[in-house]
Amino acid sequence: MLIEILLAILLGILFGIFTGLVPGIHINLIGTFLISLSTSLLFKIPAIYLAVFITSMAITHTFVDFIPSIFLGCPDTDTELSILPGHELLKKGLGYEAILLTNQGSLAAIFILLLIAFPSIFLISKTNNLIQILIPYILIFASTFLVFSEKNKFNALLVFFLSGFLGFCVLNLSSINQPLFPLLTGLFGSSMLILSIKNKFKIPKQKITKPKTKYFKPLLGALIASPLCSFLPGLGSGQAAIIGNSISNSKLKIFSVFDKNQTQTNKKGFLILLGATNTLVMGFSFISLYVISKARTGAAIAILEIIGNLSWKILVLILFTTLISGVFSFFITKKLAKIFSQKIEKINYTKLSLLTLIFLAIIVFLISGFFGFLILIVSTLTGIYCISLKVRRTNMMGCLLLPTIILYLFSA
Repeated sequence: MLIEILLAILLGILFGIFTGLVPGIHINLIGTFLISLSTSLLFKIPAIYLAVFITSMAITHTFVDFIPSIFLGCPDTDTELSILPGHELLKKGLGYEAILLTNQGSLAAIFILLLIAFPSIFLISKTNNLIQILIPYILIFASTFLVFSEKNKFNALLVFFLSGFLGFCVLNLSSINQPLFPLLTGLFGSSMLILSIKNKFKIPKQKITKPKTKYFKPLLGALIASPLCSFLPGLGSGQAAIIGNSISNSKLKIFSVFDKNQTQTNKKGFLILLGATNTLVMGFSFISLYVISKARTGAAIAILEIIGNLSWKILVLILFTTLISGVFSFFITKKLAKIFSQKIEKINYTKLSLLTLIFLAIIVFLISGFFGFLILIVSTLTGIYCISLKVRRTNMMGCLLLPTIILYLFSA
């Protein structure tokens, strides 16, 4: 049995590398595919091995998916915010450091998750109902600071509500498959790619250096915010990062990490927070599946469909899988980041951006259909317009924050 489990972990790591590196190929797609095959072609494979495979793939994905986000500007639904400070560091020749920071945050999250997993089971079971009442007000608080920390508050408010209205409309279109993919790709990915093509951006020589920054505050913010988003519907890593950044900033200068006058250290700290949050949200989704029998990520949904409610033995096995795949993923991501850093400067970034843009458009069309392609166009134009207003692009997170706030306020 041990050999079969280790083999499932290895295969999960390989698939996680694939889904992490290829834009548009999300673990949710693989999970849906496995669900459909589990009753036919894969019916002879014990469900426990499929659960281990999905866990390993999901954890690996949270490590690797920052590479295309930072180097190519192709955001996943969980890494859209990494483009902002990550691309700034890339322009300074510090793309390798940017990946290393998210990678270190993710690795730290693995050990944090293991340390607090069983205390979290007790806390989640006791606070679930209270948090569901408080979450819209927490998001309103975070959104208010997001907007009013800007010098040009009117433009920031305009961007927040414009992207929020777009997000609300898109997320209520039930006929579109994976609506977040074209929405976030347009706002945070293709809009930036088009501007890069227009400005003929050239990537400087990348330095292979180790980052120096403080880790405590970013990890604390991720630790506090991630459980909120992992066992509640409608919240993901993006919102967790916003809440976590608010918590970890002791002076309450919310989102000042994106200020042009901010130090490089703060940008690096936010990347640590993003990496940790991305992995913690995934890990906590498995815990919430055990505690409240509800799935909050695509990977958890796939496990629930294949294996049903978790027993404590399966939870322990999932945590063991998380540890093994997380440690291996750290070293794999570090190696891949070094390869990307050494090769990226030799590539014509304008042509690469154009090819990436075409590739994303094709993937969006294949996954989300014609209406998804229209959403990509609208969200791209919206992203370009919002960037032209010269406010921080984090205000475009209104596309997720506003619909989530409305969902909680009016579903009570």
